[in-house]
This record gives sequence, structure tokens and C-alpha cells, in this order.
Amino acid sequence: MSIYYYASQVYMYGHCKPIFDLTGGTFVVNRFNRLLRFKYYLYNSMKGEKSRGAFGAPKAIFRKIDRDLDLKGVIVSGTNSVLHTDKNQCKSIFIGHGTGDKKYGGSFNTLETYDYHFISGPKHLSKIKDVGIEIPEEKLIKIGYPKFDDYVNQKVNKEKYYNYLGMKDRSRKNILYAPTWEWGDGTLHKYGKKFCQEISKDFNLIIRPHYHDRKHIRKMKSWTKKTGLEHIYFSNPANIINSNSINDFFVSDLMISDTSSIIYEYLITKKPIIIANNNYQDLHNMPDKMNVLKIAKKYDGDDIVSLINDSLNEDSLSDYDQLLNNCFYFNDGKSSERAADFIFSLKN
Repeated sequence: MSIYYYASQVYMYGHCKPIFDLTGGTFVVNRFNRLLRFKYYLYNSMKGEKSRGAFGAPKAIFRKIDRDLDLKGVIVSGTNSVLHTDKNQCKSIFIGHGTGDKKYGGSFNTLETYDYHFISGPKHLSKIKDVGIEIPEEKLIKIGYPKFDDYVNQKVNKEKYYNYLGMKDRSRKNILYAPTWEWGDGTLHKYGKKFCQEISKDFNLIIRPHYHDRKHIRKMKSWTKKTGLEHIYFSNPANIINSNSINDFFVSDLMISDTSSIIYEYLITKKPIIIANNNYQDLHNMPDKMNVLKIAKKYDGDDIVSLINDSLNEDSLSDYDQLLNNCFYFNDGKSSERAADFIFSLKN
């Protein structure tokens, strides 16, 4: 049985990668330039693996996604796209690439075309119901959130990642700023320079822009150098191996974001979260018990350093732990294993 993984952008493969590490398979890309980008960012990520493709990256094939894919086996998609497969020859599974409060991109009804859905938790189900989509129970496969596995199983080398970032003063606490992009009214342009100037005085600041804003990293690096600012580091979301978001989670002590789904992913750390308010309105209507805004502190442009200190000194770990378990199943470090077991079961 052949196993395939599809996503429209490189960063979306990050949600499939923990499962792929157990199942192997082939990645599908829909544009030639993305095939090159895929190889670039996953270069040498499969050293010694028999199933690796060119440049030590996973095997990848180019397919026009709006045409017959001519695949046999199982395909897992991290993008809300119709997959043109023969359902007698190829089963499709939707995994999605985020658990935030922004609504799905694309047509909601596309979700109904998949044979199965990997479900991360009650919040995932609430998002589906909130857009009026009804998927039969037998198609909903509860696995948890595969990206959490490396964090739970502590498969991150802190020192190696510090070295990768070039972090100088490791005695400071580390603040992660991970805003969304303009589609979600991201706050990078609104607060990015302000945070650099204020937060870096007392803390290390790790800036992880959204994938679609990664082009601004070079400009911001140049600006911080010209202005003489130090203790500012950048995590490239396209580099899903070296700059995996779980690495940023592991080394950070607090995160600032806005409407990015990374807010809910960060719950696995049970560390404080600050929400930078923005004007994005097209959000899901979530129950209070699945809403991070009910426990995280809000930032409206005032003194960010004082807010960080207050958050770090506040004992709210139990609140974050409760929200984590309200939103996600299991959280036991075995979500990828459950997904892989289901994929293999389709072979039988």
C-alpha cells in the first residue's frame, strides 16, 4: 500500500511529519517551485533512511491538485482541497493544519468529500459543527495532536536549538512572539518593532512570524542590527525541521500571539500566553471552556514588559492544563502512533 501526504504549502507538512516519520511514504506538491522549496527545507532530514529521495529529503512527486491524481493507497491532506482520487483505489484523510479560532479557508463543504478525518479533540469537532458541516461519526478518527508528541516525549535538544538560534545570554527568560499573517489581521507590523525595542531590554525575544510573513525576517534582522538591538532571534516557519515550532515551545517561557492557531498549540507547554488584540472578526463561536481568551492576559499597546512579568509570576498552570484537555484528546505523546496505526489498518 502506498502512502501519500499533501499540503499546499511547506509549513503545513509540519502537521503530517510526525506521522510520516512512522509510516514513511511520498509527499505530493502541486507546483514545481514548491517542489524545490520542499527539497530545500527538508534537505538532509532523512540521513541514512532507505526511503529518502534526492538531497536526503523525503520522496516527493508533482501533481496538479485540480486534476485526477492517479494514486493508489492512502493520502493524508493538511489542506482543505478536493482530492480527485478514485475512492475505490485511494482513501483520503483530512488532518488540517491548525486548531485556532479562525474559520477554515476554502469551501467548508470540501471537508465532506474526505473518507476520514483525523480529529485532534473536542475543539476540532466544535469548529466543524460551527460551520454547519456534518460528518458521520464513523469517519471521525480520534487521534489527538501529533505535533505534541515530540514535546511530551521531550525530543528536543535545547542546547542544539540555542546554538542554532545563536542565543548569547541563556540566563535570560525567553519570550516567543508568534503572530498570524494579514488574513487574520496579524500584529507583526503593528507591534514587531515595539516588542523588539521593549522586550529585548530584559528578555530574549524569539520572533516566529507566520509562514506567509517569513519574507519580513531578513528586513527585521537588518533593522535590529542597524538600531543596535540585541537579544532578538528569528525562527523561520518554513524550516519545519530546524525551526519546528515545538523547538520554540521548548525553549520559551511565555508566548505572545493574536489569532494564530499556535496559541492553542502552545497549551501543551502549560506556560503563560498573552493575546495581542486585533480587529479580526471572522472567528469561530467557541464554548468558553475552549476559549483561550478566557484565561490569557490581553495586550492593547500599553506596557508589554510589565504584562510579561505579571504573567510569569501568576500561578495559572492549572487553568492552561484544563484548557488543554478541554481542547485536545489524549496529550500522551502517542497521537502520531494512533494515526499511523489507522493508516496501516486501511491496508487490511
